[in-house]
Parts: sequence; C-alpha cells; structure tokens
Amino acid sequence: MSQNSTEPGHGSSVAAWTSVIIIIVAFGIGTLFFWLDNAAMVWASAGLAVLGPVVGWILRRAGYGVGGEHTKAH
Repeated sequence: MSQNSTEPGHGSSVAAWTSVIIIIVAFGIGTLFFWLDNAAMVWASAGLAVLGPVVGWILRRAGYGVGGEHTKAH
C-alpha cells in the first residue's frame, strides 16, 4: 500500500534542524539559569532563542532549506 506522494518534507532540512536545535539548547540553558537565579544568563539564553530562527532563515536562503540547492531533493 505504498504510493508516491508529493509531501513537502515538513521542514526536514539542515536549516530547520539547526534552528530547532539552537532553540532547544537556548531553552535548556535558560531553564537551568532560571533555576540557579541568574537573570543575566536567562536573558542571554532568550537572545539565543531569538537567534535560532534567524540562523534558520539564513541557512534557508543559502540553499539548505527544503528543496534548496544543497539538499538531496532539489
């Protein structure tokens, strides 16, 4: 029961994975420093979380997004 589909890939690309990993690490670091009561590092990790989508956008524009020139399915 397999058939070929034109599934868009749901963001399974270098750009998407890099963005998600940066955001997850930022939230983990932020949670740790929130627990340690270090406000400056909590805000620094919030800045890192904001940087995640920016890096993903840059990588997508460089051709590492779904269907990009540096991916297998372009």
